[in-house]
Amino acid sequence: MIRVPDAYKAFASLLELYQQAKGSKTGIENPSFIDPTATIGTDIYVGAFAYIGKNVKIGNHVKIYPQAYIGDNSKIGDDCTFFPGVKIYENTVIGDACTLHAGTVIGSDGFGFAPTEDGTYKKIPQVGNVILEDRVEIGANSTIDCATMGSTIIRKGTKIDNLVQIAHNVEIGENTVMAALTGIAGSTKVGKNCRFGGHVGVAGHMLTLEQ
Repeated sequence: MIRVPDAYKAFASLLELYQQAKGSKTGIENPSFIDPTATIGTDIYVGAFAYIGKNVKIGNHVKIYPQAYIGDNSKIGDDCTFFPGVKIYENTVIGDACTLHAGTVIGSDGFGFAPTEDGTYKKIPQVGNVILEDRVEIGANSTIDCATMGSTIIRKGTKIDNLVQIAHNVEIGENTVMAALTGIAGSTKVGKNCRFGGHVGVAGHMLTLEQ
């Protein structure tokens, strides 16, 4: 028997060592597309059918799995992993050591439509972006909308589960965790160290204080 102060934390460390022992992919597979204006760091992996757009800047030790898309003018830090089918819209900023699981969409349009006199809706252009700070992890098939103006911001250390919706101009404080099927409506601000269980819904323009 080995005694440790925190068994769950020690177990996580052992699994991390096991994962590292399996090795990781490197190199650029074909067919894939990297625009000539993009800047790519060292020890990078780009999977088949991935697309990297104009003026993209990607740091070192980044893993981009097949069929991922990184839009124009996006900036990606070091040690990030984007699993298959991740879609990152233009002008997104992502910090170091971020993990985006399969099917995640970052920077899609916020849900903005103005009602008109004839009963139809006029789309409000969404011209902002999304910022993910360091060590953010986002589960499969989650979406984070770009801001109408300015930025939707996910602060450092935040962990987001599968099938979570973050709307435009939301700000999530650092080290916050959100379980699956949570929805945060537009312009809401969440403090740091908050915890959201599954199926939680937060109305727009709300303020959630830190833990």
